[in-house]
Amino acid sequence: MLQQDQILEFQALLLAWYRSAKRDLPWRRSRDPYAIWVSEIMLQQTRVAAAIPYYERFLDRFPDFAALAIAPESELLAHWAGLGYYYRARNLQKAARSIVEKGNFPSTYADIRSLPGVGNYTAAAVASIGFDLPHAVLDGNVFRVVSRVMNDFTDISLTGGKLHFAEIAGRLLNRDCPGEHNQAMMELGATVCLPRNPQCLVCPINGLCAAKAAGAQQDLPVKSKAVRTLEEHRTVFWIEQQGRVLLWQRDAASRLMPGFWELPEAEQIGQPDVIATLGSFRHSITFHSYRFEVIRAATPGGTGPCRWLGVDEIAKLPLSTTARKARRIVAKAGILHSVAAAP
Repeated sequence: MLQQDQILEFQALLLAWYRSAKRDLPWRRSRDPYAIWVSEIMLQQTRVAAAIPYYERFLDRFPDFAALAIAPESELLAHWAGLGYYYRARNLQKAARSIVEKGNFPSTYADIRSLPGVGNYTAAAVASIGFDLPHAVLDGNVFRVVSRVMNDFTDISLTGGKLHFAEIAGRLLNRDCPGEHNQAMMELGATVCLPRNPQCLVCPINGLCAAKAAGAQQDLPVKSKAVRTLEEHRTVFWIEQQGRVLLWQRDAASRLMPGFWELPEAEQIGQPDVIATLGSFRHSITFHSYRFEVIRAATPGGTGPCRWLGVDEIAKLPLSTTARKARRIVAKAGILHSVAAAP
């Protein structure tokens, strides 16, 4: 562990670097805990560049927790469509309704942590950035920075390892400006202390990094081997008739993406007559990797649970990510020009 004078040096170097080198991200322009909370939920499973336009559109439509609390679920999901992991959006709204009942956004770590969908990391981020509370964040970027600075080979995938690094991150935390310190730690891991090719020469704390001194930075952090990805091939059908397209909606009680609309597969309509193969795309969920083939097909004898919906109507529906990807394949094939302008 670093000595106290080294910790103070670490904090000073990190903060000076962050203030001069940080990226200009929209959620960094606000101290509104609601806006910070929305950004942190979006960024849980989404790259920064991909999240920015969604974040800006979301706040434009739902500028505060009161607006989010009363929004129709279909509209909420439509604004989230494309980000995936839709339980995040539902938890946001569930939490917003809880906040409305209480009257104000929670201002303590414990109360923020109690919101639906909020874990230790998100609670620490919102508490520190929104309220200057001294709670250290611990995400993949911070694990990497801390393990390398300490040259610590503790396994970060184990519960004991997480607790171990949480304690160290807490000791390193700059309690005079915890929110800025946390953002600096995450920024360092995201832009300099990279997983495969750490930019040690330009790192502001390279003189304090024990892993760099030992030449072990490429070996850290230690994480147990991931579960092998499962491959699966599937086919979806684009069936159009007089400006209408055949889709089906997941049940409201479905475990996976309840209420979302999908293009039919053989499970819904059997095996229709194939007109043409339009293309394919890949889609990954946790340890599953799917290859979807998009087939233009003739109208089947029976439509099962599917409904005919107008092309213009589709753009307003909460479509699953796979349905959106398939729709882009159709647009690229030039079959339906009005689809090309859809998001």
